[in-house]
Amino acid sequence: MIIRSTSFPGLYILEPKVFGDSRGYFFESFQLAEFEKTIGHVEFIQDNESKSGYGVLRGLHFQKPPYTQAKLVRCITGTILDVVVDLRLNSPTYKQSFSVELSDNNKLQLYIPRGFAHGFVVLSEDAIFSYKVDNLYAPTHDLGIRFDDPELKIDWKLPAEALKLSEKDKILPLLSETHLSFYL
Repeated sequence: MIIRSTSFPGLYILEPKVFGDSRGYFFESFQLAEFEKTIGHVEFIQDNESKSGYGVLRGLHFQKPPYTQAKLVRCITGTILDVVVDLRLNSPTYKQSFSVELSDNNKLQLYIPRGFAHGFVVLSEDAIFSYKVDNLYAPTHDLGIRFDDPELKIDWKLPAEALKLSEKDKILPLLSETHLSFYL
């Protein structure tokens, strides 16, 4: 597996070595020793999966301490644009966003450390999205930021009329309305 750092401290793109032939392909989607050699120790405790149609936008979500989550995300079928926003107050990339296309074709994964908001939009007809987390979901600590926050200037690669959001995501606050002092 090739693990590439990004310009965001702690944020990594993982590219598996894919072995293909006339029967199909094989790759290791996660290998603990290789992961820990570059990224460090993370104890993933749960795997999650979602299926969504074209234009579905999920996010931008995060949890406040003590339930912050690190994630290892990938797209099993289809194509998504994965987006993160750095919420770590002392980070050089604070309030900046990063995006990458994840698909069944490129098989890339994104490791997202604690302290980031996360979201994605489906660019293909449908997509199955999978992710590992290192902490449980805690509804009482669940927060989010509006996908169209003008301060973030995120290009979701689709026209606004194509986007489909949950009622919860439609009313998330702007970043400026979110108190992030817990990320000191």
